[in-house]
Amino acid sequence: MQAVSKQISAVALGLGLCTTAGHATNGDMFIGIGPVSRSMGGTGVASPQDAVSAVFSNPAAMCLSDVCSQPQLDAALTIFMPEPSTSINFDGGSYRAKSEESNYYIPAIGVSFPIGGATSRWRMGFAAYGISGLGVDYRDSAIDNDSFFYFGGDMYAPMAAGVYTDLAIAKVAPSLAYAITPDLSLGASLHCDYATLDLGDGKKNDLGFGIQLGMVWKPMKDVTVGLTYISPQSTTFDNVTDFDGDGSGDSLELEIPQQVAVGVAWTGLDDRLLVELDGRWLNWSNAAGYDEFDWTDQWVVGLGVQYAIVPKKVFLRAGYNFGNNPVNEHNGWTGGSMTTVQGKSMPTYYYEAFRTVGFPAVVEHHMTLGVGWAVRDDLVLNIGWMHAFNNSISGWGTDFYGNKVSYKSELYEDSIELGLTWRY
Repeated sequence: MQAVSKQISAVALGLGLCTTAGHATNGDMFIGIGPVSRSMGGTGVASPQDAVSAVFSNPAAMCLSDVCSQPQLDAALTIFMPEPSTSINFDGGSYRAKSEESNYYIPAIGVSFPIGGATSRWRMGFAAYGISGLGVDYRDSAIDNDSFFYFGGDMYAPMAAGVYTDLAIAKVAPSLAYAITPDLSLGASLHCDYATLDLGDGKKNDLGFGIQLGMVWKPMKDVTVGLTYISPQSTTFDNVTDFDGDGSGDSLELEIPQQVAVGVAWTGLDDRLLVELDGRWLNWSNAAGYDEFDWTDQWVVGLGVQYAIVPKKVFLRAGYNFGNNPVNEHNGWTGGSMTTVQGKSMPTYYYEAFRTVGFPAVVEHHMTLGVGWAVRDDLVLNIGWMHAFNNSISGWGTDFYGNKVSYKSELYEDSIELGLTWRY
């Protein structure tokens, strides 16, 4: 296991996927991988248009998607620009902070090819990409005060928890697909996750493993239906922070939730128009860590459109993605009481700050645009843009002295996607 850990770590770090965390958009999961999927609202369960999104969205599509049936290599880069901010309001004053601005560079690479020749029913695929990220950096801001509360003598306590958080997960996914018939394909991926978490005491890392199963079916010439399932994948970060304040580091288990997704795609206008509608369910309420911070299940809908303004040469893309905010709001809590997190008790005041200030995964509505240009038959350039509209979460209760206090966090995001597809 140690040798496997080193190999996966080397791949992830070599791609630069886990060096920093941005924000994701459906909870803390990216809506899609690569400029094609992301510019089409994160869709691709039924009809992905490149190898990296085929492995990510539905490995079974490697056998039925026209562009993935031949050997293909995709390289992509996402420039992610999140804008989180927060405020803590007491009866005696308000403290506001904006997270330190950072651009996050998240590469992805994917390949798919037939096994045993172009007419083979078997396809092999491989992808490595950043799948999840979340974090804020309010250090040296108005809320970063380690001695805000005074209890007499040498006893002080900070204004808030969650002032600095940094979660990132990279995935390596070898995949296999088999075409049972020309219109029905099955696929599977092994997910190998390399995750890092920093809560202000240095980065901790762990490996997670899971599987993805998929099916793609063409009930008629112009319609494709896709279905996929992703198993829960757990990682545990040892000595990541001191939740109960006893002077020793505590562990935190975080689990990528199990997911079910279905997609329907339609092609028309002599194959110049592609429309896809995807639905996805993320089971946050049963995912370790997220359940204890009271995340609810998330329902995601993605709509993507692609139109070839020049047949097989120039493509315009647009999309929309909606996923309900999974972080429940809490009101009326007593800050001086205790809340248990994975066997460790922490003051409710800091528990509420940690989940609201430190992990504001609250954006819901996303608009996407993109363009593709086939420079040659075997070489395509893709560019995309995504905007996640501003959303907020708030909650109120009392501090240690019984005075009313409220938290509020806001977030909006932009990203630019760049990609290159080579069919060899």
